[in-house]
Amino acid sequence: MPRTPPTPPRLRVRGLTRRFGDVEVVTGLDLDLPAGGAVALVGRNGAGKSTVLRCVAAADVPTAGTVELDGEAVDERSPRTRRDMAVVMDDLDFFPDLSVVEHLDLFARAHGVPDAEAVVDAVLHEVRLVPQSAQLPGTLSSGQRRRLALASAFVRPRRLLVLDEPEARLDRPGLAWLVDRLQREKADGLGILLASHDAGLVEAVADSVVDLDRLP
Repeated sequence: MPRTPPTPPRLRVRGLTRRFGDVEVVTGLDLDLPAGGAVALVGRNGAGKSTVLRCVAAADVPTAGTVELDGEAVDERSPRTRRDMAVVMDDLDFFPDLSVVEHLDLFARAHGVPDAEAVVDAVLHEVRLVPQSAQLPGTLSSGQRRRLALASAFVRPRRLLVLDEPEARLDRPGLAWLVDRLQREKADGLGILLASHDAGLVEAVADSVVDLDRLP
């Protein structure tokens, strides 16, 4: 009988290199992330964590190497990449003229979420932004904006979460919620790639850790 080909990992990175001029920020990174797993990138500021995430999310183009999502090359123009990858970076832009609830409703409906109103309502309660639901993003505190950014990922379909320091500006209850939420995402079969400086979050969520300071 013909042998069934192995299922590719949710995320496969091979030989990822990013050079800016004469400075090589990331050199030859290999990474496999299975469905239902989480990989954490750690290292000092400037070690290349955000650069790796931006290349994985197709927000930046590697100098060399490949990035595959479920066996297909990641491409920001691809409907599949846009459908299956939810990204929260530190420089996420909000729609300045849309309220919190309008912002989330737009995200959900743009991705074809069934019963978008109920999904948005549930996520607003979960991230504790119901009292701020009618406010514009520019009027929120930094911690509230971080919760809105995370909520934007949780109201849409996703198979891979790419998170750049998701714990930033969250209070202690917010961090406890984030750990629980990411553990539930893994249990639902999602892959999670995150960069973090929080050792507790990394220990609670990550199945493996890549220390960019220790790479060649």
